[in-house]
Parts: sequence; C-alpha cells; structure tokens
Amino acid sequence: MRPISADSHVVEGADVFIGLAERFGDDAPRVMHAGTDQDAIIIPSKGNAGIRRRIGVAGLRIRDGIEVQRRPGRKPEVDDLADPEVMAIMSRGYDGLREGIRDGSCRYIDQDADGIAAEFLYPGFFGLFSFENTELLVACQKNYNDWLMDYTRHSDSRLFGLAAIPMQDPNAAYDELKRVIENGFLGGCIPCTAPAEAPYHDSCYEAVWTLAEEAGFPLSMHVGTNAYLPHEFRPNKATRDPIADYANTQSTIQRTLTDLICRGVATRHPNLKFVVAEFNGGWIGHWLDRVDQGLQREYRFRSDEYTGELPHDVWSRQFYATIEDDRPAVLTRELIGVDNLMWGSDYPHVDSTWPCSLEVLDEIFQDVPDQERQRITRENVERLYGLT
Repeated sequence: MRPISADSHVVEGADVFIGLAERFGDDAPRVMHAGTDQDAIIIPSKGNAGIRRRIGVAGLRIRDGIEVQRRPGRKPEVDDLADPEVMAIMSRGYDGLREGIRDGSCRYIDQDADGIAAEFLYPGFFGLFSFENTELLVACQKNYNDWLMDYTRHSDSRLFGLAAIPMQDPNAAYDELKRVIENGFLGGCIPCTAPAEAPYHDSCYEAVWTLAEEAGFPLSMHVGTNAYLPHEFRPNKATRDPIADYANTQSTIQRTLTDLICRGVATRHPNLKFVVAEFNGGWIGHWLDRVDQGLQREYRFRSDEYTGELPHDVWSRQFYATIEDDRPAVLTRELIGVDNLMWGSDYPHVDSTWPCSLEVLDEIFQDVPDQERQRITRENVERLYGLT
C-alpha cells in the first residue's frame, strides 16, 4: 500500500488575505508583485523582514535533462536556484509553480510522481501564527481555513487540510475549532510555542482542549509556527548561528511538550492527541528519559515523591511525531513507539523528499520489518485521523 504523507504543505493563494489590508492597514499581509520573480506575501510595516516568497522549490526537481542529486538515505540536495531554467520558472512567481501546488484538484499528479496515496496539509506561510495583533491573526486564520477547504474539496479524498486554530484568543479558538469541525476538517494546527503570557497548562485553554478531545480532533504543532514573542525575550541575532539554530530546532517544541506532558494538560485530557510535526524524532527517546529524570528531581528537591503519570506513558498514549529522512528515529523506534511515528514528505518545501520518497523510505527502513514500516508510513496516520 502506498504511503500517506502526514506532513505536506500548501502555497497560499491570494484569497487567503482578502479584506485584511482594508481592516488592518500595513500590518496585514497581502500578495504583491504576482506573476513576477518578486511574487511574495508581504507585510509592509515590517519592511524586508515582512517578505515571504511564494515558492514551491521541490516542485522544480522534475525538469527535462535533470537528475535529482541526493545522498543515500537522504532527501534531495538543495536545488540550484542560479540555474537559468530554474530562474526562468521562478520569474513567473506563483504562476510558475506546478499546477498541483496551485490547484488541489491537480495535486494527484504530484502525488503519483512521488508514489504516495494522500497528504495532510500544513500552511506554507507560518506567519499565520505569529501576528502581534490578535484580531488580525484570528481574521487571517479564518480566511486561510476557508481557502484550505476549497483547495482540498476536489482532491478525491487525497488531500486533507489541517485547520489553523487561533490559540492567542482562547474564545476565538474555541469558536473556530467548533466551526472547522462542523465543516469536516479532521485535525488542526496550534502554535508550537504558547503565547508568552499564557502557557498551555493555563486554564484559559481548557474549553479548547475539551472540545478537541470530545471531537477526536488531533492538534498539531509544526516547526516554525511559533506564537508572537515580545522582543525582550528574543535571542540576540548577532550571536546566533544559522547552522546551530537549524540543528537545534527541536528545542522549541521540547518546552511546549514538557508543559503539555508534565503540567497536567495531557493527564486531564487523556484522549486528546497531539502531533509534533517536522521536528523529526531521533532525539525523542533520549529526551523522554531526561524529562523523566527532571520530573523526579523536581519532586525530590522538595522532599516529596512523584506519584503522577510517567512521561513515557503519556507520550505513548497521546503524542505522535512526523519524520522525513530520519534514520535515527527509525533505529530508536522502540523507544519512541512504532505507533507514535508518522512519515511526511514535506512537499513542496525545500526539505522535501519529493520526488524520491519511495527510494528514501526503502533506504531508511532497511532491515525494518515490513509491518512496522507500513504502520509508520500509512497505518498510524489512518488511525489517528479516522480514515479507516
């Protein structure tokens, strides 16, 4: 059976931003320079920091005379953006993207080229989750959810959109969660870091957790979807290293997971499922051990004994992680949980395994029983979202 990608993406169309500029002025995102090499989602008030190109780089890999370059067990290498043919395609902006990226009814062409059966879709514009203006954030996410529903509508059940849930306003989050459940969405996305003023164990989110749990509606936390962080809490850009930041990406979700696992949220809602998306998983087995040790130490330093649930047990019952070309996660799958891992292609982002996903899977699952590979690449996502 062909794999299902538990982590793929859209490239947002202009309709996502309709009406926002009229309401919120230069703080609102909008598409500018469409049809040119400067085609982008732009927030004018942020200057250069507010520019996000609308590109689906992985989709450029299928071209006449081009052989995809990659190392064994790895996703393809970063594309050569200086290639004249690539530059000619990118000069058309969004209009130069593969048809399946622009039109959900044609996405099956890209899926068939990669040998996969279906995809669960996350945003491409992560700024949806990080607006300082909460009213703008709620409006943009509602627009996005409506657009996403249209994008997936004619995919013959091969595309499943994950709705954006505006946790920065818990009341609006509850209302939007209720709306997208009624509209047929199977899961949603929340920021991978909680708003600075209210961690996820805060009681203000209880109605959201309860509704998602009762509806069997998994909540995903995707890399890069951070809530707005006030400037005084941000690291100094001058001392940051982009390689270290990339290699240490999982640190951003680890604090969130500690909050959910150790501060009562998961225990109070034992049937609520969470997805850790595109942080990969080779770190999880060791990290769970460290969380357990830290929890025990916290109580012993207070001359008390911890009698609650163990982090490993909570993770096993309620948490999932998506992986791409993560051989370390496959090799430590018994520590993470074979039923707690799902594979994703990340298409059409630059880190995607497309169009070599089946070859990559053959390599990272070498010497792994077929039944376990099938669970990680298809059956777990089917079970989580109720496809079977």
